[in-house]
Amino acid sequence: MESMYVLEPGSYLRRSGDALRLVKDGRTIEEIPAGGLKRLMLVGYVSLTGAVMDFLIKNRVETVFVTPTGKFRARLVLDEHRHVAIRKAQYFRLSDPAFALGVASKVVCGKIRNMYHFLMLRCRQYQNNDLGVTAARLKSLAVLAADANSLDRLRGLEGFAAKLYFGAFPSLIRNQRFPFNGRNRRPPLDPVNAMLSFAYTLITNEVLSAVKTVGLDPYLGALHEIDYGRPSLACDLVEEYRTFMADRLVLGLINRQAVMPEDFICRGKPPAEFADDDEMKQRRPVEMKPAVCKTFIVAYEQMMARSISDAAAGRQVKYRYLILNQVQRFARFLENSGDAYEPFSWEI
Repeated sequence: MESMYVLEPGSYLRRSGDALRLVKDGRTIEEIPAGGLKRLMLVGYVSLTGAVMDFLIKNRVETVFVTPTGKFRARLVLDEHRHVAIRKAQYFRLSDPAFALGVASKVVCGKIRNMYHFLMLRCRQYQNNDLGVTAARLKSLAVLAADANSLDRLRGLEGFAAKLYFGAFPSLIRNQRFPFNGRNRRPPLDPVNAMLSFAYTLITNEVLSAVKTVGLDPYLGALHEIDYGRPSLACDLVEEYRTFMADRLVLGLINRQAVMPEDFICRGKPPAEFADDDEMKQRRPVEMKPAVCKTFIVAYEQMMARSISDAAAGRQVKYRYLILNQVQRFARFLENSGDAYEPFSWEI
């Protein structure tokens, strides 16, 4: 087992020989072989024993902590990748404003093109001309983004594209029990936004893992500004997968009725301030119940195990390895300007 998700609130992990035991209220509720484990994600408030922590460090298991709503909290950081030259190239190239603008432009254009392709596909499938009109406007914005002469201009175009795209999002939802009145986050205020945020967090962590595997510095990007603790490069490189992976996953679960409104605890808008973390946990606007969280994770892992044609590699690869391949290409692009980088484009 390469990936493991711990979703049970109030539980903790113990090591037992070559297995990890998930314990709650003094009893083992799950036992998982630890051999081959590469990624561990703790969703919610889960504890680790010292023996488990020692195992994770010795076996270099990537360990991520996220809140029940999918917000990133922390990562178990091991020693840095030894490939200094690649990080040196990253710092040098992305410190050049013109080069950084070119990279950011490619990121935004790739993101908008995938929005366009998705809306055009659903336009034909649903016979909805409004989706086609929005798609055409997005296609025009991609052209403008390619010629943007500043990061501020580029970010403005990206924001406008997102506004257009999510304005059309209700037409993509075929289950009328899930209303959607626009994208919101920090915190998400409804089940659709909660699932979108959770999916984006999971995929951003996939990109972050690939970035660290390759040896790049995840905190220096081009489109996203440097901000303490924010993995700006991962935030840049995840943009090309948002529509193709995250949005389709969430819409598939909703439209197939694999999730229902009853699977969420909704509390309304949060207060402006919280007295402490306990109050925040108790009063967050929307929360996935444990059962639907497990359903979501299973669907996510099934998606990541699917294969797609990687044109640059000339073969079929699983989604997870598509991400790694793309990050490796980006690293080669930084080291050698003769190697072009093109974001993943979802051709339909």
